[in-house]
Formats: sequence, C-alpha cells, structure tokens
Amino acid sequence: MHPMWWRSQTPWPGASAVYSALTNNDFSLNRLLSQRPTVGVLETPLPAARSGVWDRAPSVRVRMIHGALESKEAAAVLAGGNVAIIGDGTPDTWEVIQFAQADLVGEDLYEISDRLRGQAGSDSLAFGEWPAGSWFVLLDGAATQLDLPASAMGQKRHYRVGPASRPVSDPVYVEAVHAFAGNGLRPYAPAHLRAVQDAGGDVEISWIRRTRTGGDSWIVPEVPLGEESEAYRMQIWSEGELRHEEILTEPGWSYSAAMQAAHSVGASFEVRVAQVSSSYGVGPDKSLLVAIS
Repeated sequence: MHPMWWRSQTPWPGASAVYSALTNNDFSLNRLLSQRPTVGVLETPLPAARSGVWDRAPSVRVRMIHGALESKEAAAVLAGGNVAIIGDGTPDTWEVIQFAQADLVGEDLYEISDRLRGQAGSDSLAFGEWPAGSWFVLLDGAATQLDLPASAMGQKRHYRVGPASRPVSDPVYVEAVHAFAGNGLRPYAPAHLRAVQDAGGDVEISWIRRTRTGGDSWIVPEVPLGEESEAYRMQIWSEGELRHEEILTEPGWSYSAAMQAAHSVGASFEVRVAQVSSSYGVGPDKSLLVAIS
C-alpha cells in the first residue's frame, strides 16, 4: 500500500490488515502486516546512474519516517543486503537499489552512498532522476507482497488498509484503487545485444538471456530460464517505423542483406529484443542502433 499510510500511523497501531475487493464492497482479508516497514523520503535528489556498476556519485539524503539504516560491507551488499526501493508511490514506478554506506548526519537523517542502481530488472525502466520527496522503502522483510491471483493482473481492485484490531468498515481505514501488472513476473531485458555484419552484408544479431530466478550462481554455465519456455520478440525499426517483427526461440537471428533491402532499412536500423513470458507477456526491450556499411 502507499507509504503515506505508515507515515500517518503514529504511534504504530500494531498489526495492520490489508483488505481487497473488486468494488468498494465485499472486502476480504488479503494480508496481515505484523511489522512496521522502514520508510523514509529523499531530502535531496538522486541523479540517474548506470546499472551494473557501483554508483560513486555524491551521497543522497534520506529522512526516515520510521526505522534506521546501517552500512554494510560490499560483499554483504552483493550477497543481497541493503535492498531498497525508490519511487513515487504508484504501483509501477519503483526502482530497486542497494547501498553500502549509510551515515547518520542528523536526527533520523541519513546519507546513503556507494549504491547499486536498477537492481532486480528495474534497470530497463527509464526513471531518470528521483526528485526530493520520493519515497524510500527498505526491503527488510516488513513490507510483504499482496496476494494477487493471475486472473487479477491488470484489473483494478479496491484496497483498504488499517489497524487489524478494527473492522474494515472503520473510517480509520485508508482506501485506494490500483491495478497491478504482476511486475514480479516481468522478464528482465536481455543483455549484451550485439550485431556483426559479414562481407556479404548479412548482420548476425545475438544477445544473452537474463533470468529473474536463480541467477546468482557463479558455477553454472548458464542461468536458469525461469519461464515455461524460451521466447523473444525481435523487432526491426527504421526511421521511426516498425519494419519487421518475429518471435524467436533462441538468442540469435540472422538479418540477411536481401531482407534488409526488402524492408528498406537504409543505412541504419534499430533492433529491439525482449523476452516473452507466458505468465506476464512481453518484457522490456533491449535496443541497439546498427549502422550498415
């Protein structure tokens, strides 16, 4: 639910309940929250930064509404420590980050630095700079996933959240209407998209699949698929128009010179590749501009 709920509950009322319904009637219990989440807001903007490398830019200030932050060694961060989300409170607008350094510089005020950006597949979502006032939620186990059956994905539902000790009809409950896309099932964008032109003008396009499940092992030759089957949507764009689209079952495709001429792609084209999930649909694209010699 929206972090504003926890900001307004002082003191913390104990266990909280989340109810859901298709309309604003017939609410049923969806989730009990026994812990108060660790929540704050950015006091200074967080500039955009690359994913996959440490963000060594100056620290960003976070004013904590509830809870405290602590520093962790880089190895502990790489093992999954200090995971947080930053966003505007809407369901689809959250970036997952990690941080190693958290310095207390005032009452409930921290400076976080040595960050990892765009974690858990959020690197493909173009958020840009996060302004001051953006929400900061530490994923320490207190914030839990709502129960969302596959049939409810993308469907607007009514939610009420309030003290578990009171009935859902109590006016203290806060109501909101949201449609969740099931982003936990969203495939990651492919990595290392490459295009190599041979002497005959054919362009060999390749990429490496990523996974949202079980991808942390360093000893397996290839990460698990994490989907029912392997599938990709590959598109060719030129001059702002879609010239070709194809569903592929392996991470590579040959774009022949004859096909390029038939598609009238000219001196350059853009290739976009996205993994396809049977439970989610088409994931975010990885794109590459290819110049033809």
